[in-house]
Amino acid sequence: MTAVLRARQLGKKYRRGWALTGCALDIPAGHVTGLVGPNGAGKSTLLNLAAGMLAPTTGTIEVCGGMPGSGPAQLAKVGFVAQDTPTYAGLTVADHLRLGARLNPNWDDALAHRRIERLGLDPGQRAGKLSGGQRAQLALTLGIAKRPELLILDEPVAALDPLARREFLQDLMEAVAEHGLSVVLSSHLVADLERVCDHLVVLVAAQVQLAGEVEDLLAAHHRLSGPRRDPATLPADQQVISASHTDRQTTLVVRTEAPILDPAWTVSTVGLEDLVLAYMSRPAEAGPGRRPTLEVLR
Repeated sequence: MTAVLRARQLGKKYRRGWALTGCALDIPAGHVTGLVGPNGAGKSTLLNLAAGMLAPTTGTIEVCGGMPGSGPAQLAKVGFVAQDTPTYAGLTVADHLRLGARLNPNWDDALAHRRIERLGLDPGQRAGKLSGGQRAQLALTLGIAKRPELLILDEPVAALDPLARREFLQDLMEAVAEHGLSVVLSSHLVADLERVCDHLVVLVAAQVQLAGEVEDLLAAHHRLSGPRRDPATLPADQQVISASHTDRQTTLVVRTEAPILDPAWTVSTVGLEDLVLAYMSRPAEAGPGRRPTLEVLR
């Protein structure tokens, strides 16, 4: 596997504490990777480290085969659209394209103008007069026309209405298919990730809790329902992610590669949203691969 992003014992500390700690992660090239986690989990910190906007406190991070932000050649490999889809309010759409051409050695001017025309953006319109969706599309155009190997998007659709969000994601997928981009997309909206992502990273309490291809992760997780029992009595190869109980019934989300043979359980599949929520709800001390679970008593 060729990794577009590789982190080893990566950590970042601010005055208030660690925003990211002990991060070990490999994100494969050629995928659209969804990065999800609660507020304060460290998502933006990880993406800013990958873009070279921050320097690690501990450990290492490698992006597209080099150190983030280490020089012009490395910067040219990475496109970054921050959470507020930054544009310059006083500059026109055409000004942004001219600026992109001057700053990026691999700039594809024909691609940039084709997208602007297809999106119906007025080249003479100042960015400050565009709608939120239009600004997001302009920022995406700048990121794609840079012709990066990796495009990093930090909550790019958070402030958009559902229609603008859908159009943004459709355009993103078209760009991925046409130009072979690797993408890391951070979002709170799991439904959006499910629509576009084939690889997933769940970040909770400054640590990676889950990472892998979406199809494989869903196949390895199951919901078990049956008579009430202690989750600690399950076989060792069934990692309990979350548990809830009523007086008579227990419902578990477990991870296992082995078949579940106990006839007392009713086994069903787990959707992506339920999978993400199960990991986001785990106690911070549980960490990846450990036994403690979230137990909900009803």
